[in-house]
Amino acid sequence: MPLRPFILPVLCMAAALAACDGERGVHITSTHTQTDDDGKGVLKVVDALQCPQTLGSLTRKGSATDAGRTCTYIGPKGAEVTLQLVALDGKTPPQVLKGFEDRLSASLPMAVAGLQAPGGDVATVKTDATGDSARVTAPGVDIRAEGEDASVSLPGVRIDASGDQASVRIGGLHIDANDSEGTVDIRGGDGENSDNVSVRARNDTAEVRAVASGDATRASWMLSDNRASTEGWRRVGYEARGPVGGPLVVATIRSRDRNGGRVFEDAKDLVTLNVGE
Repeated sequence: MPLRPFILPVLCMAAALAACDGERGVHITSTHTQTDDDGKGVLKVVDALQCPQTLGSLTRKGSATDAGRTCTYIGPKGAEVTLQLVALDGKTPPQVLKGFEDRLSASLPMAVAGLQAPGGDVATVKTDATGDSARVTAPGVDIRAEGEDASVSLPGVRIDASGDQASVRIGGLHIDANDSEGTVDIRGGDGENSDNVSVRARNDTAEVRAVASGDATRASWMLSDNRASTEGWRRVGYEARGPVGGPLVVATIRSRDRNGGRVFEDAKDLVTLNVGE
């Protein structure tokens, strides 16, 4: 089924919703079920962290502390990554990770307020349409269509369509569709199987969460804001993995880069180095 007939109606709906509701919000959730044979490796039980001096864009700051359970790294533009080995101590993994989310969210108070507000600020929406071309713009939103091509840009979300092909990037979820071949490929970032991906985007902020199925813990979370906080932070998040019963290896990230740069991927590589895929 051709992609083009859907592009302009979607643009019109986006403009109408933003103008009529006085609220720009997006909530996307994708879920699929997997078995234990879907290619996930066995996660290791870790007693002490491996903390290389450098990894990608990251450089270790000092030595490991807390008996080898904490390592701190710095990255481009003053990004901060902390790698931790965390025991569950009778708590569930979601309970432990909720504490990390609360602490990281404190670095982006405007983003938290924006996502929790019952209504959004009234957005100034500009719509230009001429023949086969259309564009919708608002703070933090840029949607364009021209002929067979279209692009959608929201905080944390990027969609590109050209002719009979479409590419969608939402946090760790990658969707690639090819109309002429009749194929749709859905996968987690870098081949990782992210079973449940949820995205909330409103105004200049976005929250992306990915949790894999199974008893082991494989989870990532990211909160971003196009507006810099008082300390300059624009994106925070974590990558966490651990076997059943723990402990968890958790990399927390704070970045001043609007797009996150390589820091989030390098933090994920630190976790992989320690506990596996």
